[in-house]
Amino acid sequence: MLKNITPHVTNVSEQTRASVFQQKPLTVWLTGLSAAGKSTLAYGLEQALIDAGKACYVLDGDNLRHGLNADLGFTAEDRAENIRRVAQVAHLMNKAGLIVITALISPLAKDRAIAKHIIGESYFAEVFVNSGVDVCELRDPKGLYKKARAGAIDNFTGISAPYEVPFSADLVIDTGNQPLNLSQQELLAFVLKRIV
Repeated sequence: MLKNITPHVTNVSEQTRASVFQQKPLTVWLTGLSAAGKSTLAYGLEQALIDAGKACYVLDGDNLRHGLNADLGFTAEDRAENIRRVAQVAHLMNKAGLIVITALISPLAKDRAIAKHIIGESYFAEVFVNSGVDVCELRDPKGLYKKARAGAIDNFTGISAPYEVPFSADLVIDTGNQPLNLSQQELLAFVLKRIV
């Protein structure tokens, strides 16, 4: 606990913010292997929500590592801190009344549980973007699996670092076997039910 620091309390209620935006705030936490389709789904969802007049923003893992998390590597400790920071930002954005979509591998269940605790259970929706490592490796749009197989990347999730499959995700999207348009429709329908 920090000494000599007292938090200030806003005069604006969560209900007031929700009425301004005409939506319930929510964090849609997309988790899955690299190349499973998290970012594609995140940005597709963002566009669909904006088109529907909803206030939302994507916190993409790769983008955040160019700024907020530029000082972090890929050790277990750095990954945990990466997720903690993103969860804190999502929490603040939810408190502001916004819908947040995160696209992060977030491979460990304990780190996702911490994110859920920080954000708050009522604001948190875990979505498992399910695509097996074989399919992700075939896609490999950034060439990362090839580098990981060659030993050029340490701690690469699915190859040299573990991914713990969520056992109680709020939604599972099978991007390994389902066309992208169906995956996008499934995700949008799920979110629209949560934000009314």
